[in-house]
Amino acid sequence: MSTLLDAGKLGDIDVRNRVFMAPLTRNRAHADGTPNEIAIKYYAQRAGAGLIITEGAQISPQGQGYVNTPGIFTAQQIDAWKKITDAVHAEGGKIVVQLWHVGRISHTSLQPGGASPLAPSAIQAKADTFTDKGVENASEPKALSLAEIESIKEEYVRSAKLAIEAGFDGVEVHGANGYLLNQFIAKATNTRDDAYGGSVENRARLLLETVDAVSDEIGRGRVGVRLSPTGTFNDIKDDDAEENYSYLFSEIAKRDVAYLHVVERFPGYAVTPEEVELFKSLRGKFTGNYIGNGDYDRSSATQAVKDGAFGISFGRFFISNPDLPERFRLNAPLAEPDPETFYGGDEAGYSDYPTLAETLETV
Repeated sequence: MSTLLDAGKLGDIDVRNRVFMAPLTRNRAHADGTPNEIAIKYYAQRAGAGLIITEGAQISPQGQGYVNTPGIFTAQQIDAWKKITDAVHAEGGKIVVQLWHVGRISHTSLQPGGASPLAPSAIQAKADTFTDKGVENASEPKALSLAEIESIKEEYVRSAKLAIEAGFDGVEVHGANGYLLNQFIAKATNTRDDAYGGSVENRARLLLETVDAVSDEIGRGRVGVRLSPTGTFNDIKDDDAEENYSYLFSEIAKRDVAYLHVVERFPGYAVTPEEVELFKSLRGKFTGNYIGNGDYDRSSATQAVKDGAFGISFGRFFISNPDLPERFRLNAPLAEPDPETFYGGDEAGYSDYPTLAETLETV
């Protein structure tokens, strides 16, 4: 029986504990998608995590949905990420990058040439995004052609290859939270009548083909997948969650990837008894390394690992507690994050949260 602070192995990635840093969009990259220099300190401070999963990094200019998010498709971006991975590794940490394409959750002002965002079907999201002007409604998307779908798979592969060149220990394929791959999975956002629409096998095809192609490029032991079966963020709704995710969990298990990272709940939202039963059922479909996410604390995370989860990822706690695993080890108090500094800005609310040791020094 493992404990929350035990070392372990995720595929080809050795981890020092089971307290993982969840991907957190912070909107502090440069306008060209190059990670900001302040991100070097930010990620290095959190290298005590068993594994850092970075904020989503768009795989192409078309994959961007918010202002000042990083990319992973140009030489300049790779050079900047290399400084981050070097800093994390110097502190003994491990880090993977989350590969991101937002699909319809974008705005024409963020797209090359002011074009429409790309999506499985031309269905506009009732959701907001952040542009240079502030909060704006997501623009009406254009349905992807089969040729464009092939190009997107190639972009995922290219970005995965570049991630390894940048020194990352692996990648996470983002199939959650209402973004492109999730849009293909859900019937409400995918009304296609070709090989990528209709049946659950067809709607899951792009995610699984992407996982296969990325695995072929960098090795399945360095590939993780993120899913959110009950998520409603970004105007996503899945009335067939049990059928869709029973199939996906089983198929991902067959691929023996490094891990499956699952958003089980969202802060502030109650989990229904039906959702509890759904996740129990889904867990039985996946035999690999399972990482849970969503409103966990030290106690519930400890119990989840005892019950068979490989690890638990934390988002907001890692924002304000750069030394979160050490605080868990000591059962020390946790600092609360400031929501006003979550998105955009500078070091304030980003890299200026003190460690427990630094806090005690000032007392």
